[in-house]
Amino acid sequence: MQTAKLQRIAIAALEDIKGRDIEVINTSKLTALFDRIIIACADSTRQVKALARNVREKVEEAGGELIGVEGEDSGEWVLVDLGGIVVHVMQPAVRNYYNLEELWQVKPKRAGVSDGLAG
Repeated sequence: MQTAKLQRIAIAALEDIKGRDIEVINTSKLTALFDRIIIACADSTRQVKALARNVREKVEEAGGELIGVEGEDSGEWVLVDLGGIVVHVMQPAVRNYYNLEELWQVKPKRAGVSDGLAG
């Protein structure tokens, strides 16, 4: 399934159950493992699990492939691996702590700072 279609399905599934603060990060230039990360918040362990389950079900209904799901036991952070897209559904405190947005965002290098030319 094409990445754009898979992304639309995953976002719609998150919006169906009131996922909050949905963010899509294009990682295609950062890693060969996947093309996108989708991050969403939920207010309770029950909602985290429901959002992840809905993503999984909607993708499978559309003929997409599910690689795996991690974290359903605790419900604080559930990862849904769809191959080209990895969906993270997290409670706000967990999302703030791990700050995946900052980890995966492309930050421009400043000449002379990180390349050892300063000085």
